[in-house]
Amino acid sequence: MVGSDPPVISDLTVPLPRRPLEAGSRIRDWYENELEWPTVPARPGAPLRLSVGERFDVLDVPAEAGRAGLRHLAPYSPVALQGERMRLLVAAGSAEELPGLLDWLEWGSLVPDLRAIGEGGVMDAPSPPDRRDTLQGAAVWLRPPEPGRAVEASLPTLSAAGGGAPDLVRLVGTVAAHCHRSWLRRACAQPPADAAASDQALAFS
Repeated sequence: MVGSDPPVISDLTVPLPRRPLEAGSRIRDWYENELEWPTVPARPGAPLRLSVGERFDVLDVPAEAGRAGLRHLAPYSPVALQGERMRLLVAAGSAEELPGLLDWLEWGSLVPDLRAIGEGGVMDAPSPPDRRDTLQGAAVWLRPPEPGRAVEASLPTLSAAGGGAPDLVRLVGTVAAHCHRSWLRRACAQPPADAAASDQALAFS
C-alpha cells in the first residue's frame, strides 16, 4: 500500500551459496579442521605445507633407514614418504634434542643423512589418504594420521619411560646406524680421488 511502512526484515539471514572447495582447499580443510594441524599459506600452484614444531617435529631420513625404524613406532604413529626420503613424526622439541642425543649415542656428526625439522620449519603436506590423484614425486602418507586421535600420544619422545609413547632413543639409534651404513656403501662404491685423478691424467697423456 502506498505510504505504508516498509516490511520488517527478519534478523535471520540466509547464507550465501558457497563455492565448491578447490583441491588445495579440501586438503587444507582436512588438516586444519579434522586434524587441527597448522598449515602454511602457499602461493597458487605450490604444494600445501605443514607447520612443524607445534604439534610435532620431523626426522627426515633415507627411506631405507626409515623402514628399519618403523618397528620402534606405534602402529598409528604418522609416517610420510616423498621420493627417497621418509619423514617420521616425533614429539615436538625432539629436533633440538637430536644433536645431544647423537653425541650420547656416540654417532656425533657421522650421520649427515639424518636431518631434523623443528620449530619454525615446514614439510610438504601429504595428500589425505582418500585421494588418488597424487602427483608423482609428491609427499604421501605411508601411515596416515587418524582424525580424532591426538597425535602427540603416538609420537616418539625422550620422556617415553612409563608413558606409553615410543622411545625416541631407540628410533634414533636404529635410523642413525642405517644412515651410516648407507653412507659407507656409497663411499666404498666411489673410486678414490687419487685414482680418479690418475685415470684422468692417463686419458689425456
